[in-house]
Amino acid sequence: MSDRYYVGAYWVARHESDASCARRAERLFESLDHLEPTWRQWHETGRTLKRAQARWFQTHQASFLELFARKKNRIGDGFHYWLWTGGPTRDEATAVSGFCGSADAAPTSVCVVDPPHHGEVAERVLTMPVLREVLRAMVRCWEPAWGVVASEQYRDQKSPSSGDVGTFVGWMTYFSRQWGEVPSLPAPVRVEPVEDLGTLVILTGEQFTVTNPEHVRLATEVHQVLDAAGLLRAL
Repeated sequence: MSDRYYVGAYWVARHESDASCARRAERLFESLDHLEPTWRQWHETGRTLKRAQARWFQTHQASFLELFARKKNRIGDGFHYWLWTGGPTRDEATAVSGFCGSADAAPTSVCVVDPPHHGEVAERVLTMPVLREVLRAMVRCWEPAWGVVASEQYRDQKSPSSGDVGTFVGWMTYFSRQWGEVPSLPAPVRVEPVEDLGTLVILTGEQFTVTNPEHVRLATEVHQVLDAAGLLRAL
């Protein structure tokens, strides 16, 4: 079974207005626009695939404000959104979803990019350079506490409680400055700053797969070092 990947950014208890969340969302989609041609046009959800493909969405601040104003997109004092790129099937499309604006610790505030699992777009975007830029863009736009580019299969094998946020190592893992300082890690792991916001840990320049024993060995070793440093803890 091939790995299924996602990019996630997570934070809690940060109250923001609908205007602030809409500005952040607009900035994120502007960044995605430069990474992949099919990420320049987005759709809302629909009851059928055909209806959803017809519901074009302009990723401007004003459009997000309209989206957040709908009752179905309000959860407590926060705002929910879910957009996708369309495509022949959902497995060949990209989806972006999130929850933001809430002062409460639950539910967790989040932004998730679900890239396609197969097809031509998947071949272009399921690479370290592209997914690295996706995560970096999410960090710059949302300023999360923790973020990850992860294989669902590896996460579910290694993380307690079905992948609690913050408790596992991804193909790429982001830690904010407030989360803690990243210690020295074994080669060939790459550690780089994301501006002055935090630190990104990249396990391998290759596509991380749960079926590659070397990838799993390296992830296990890095997990042990980060756990000993107190960095792997639930959000």
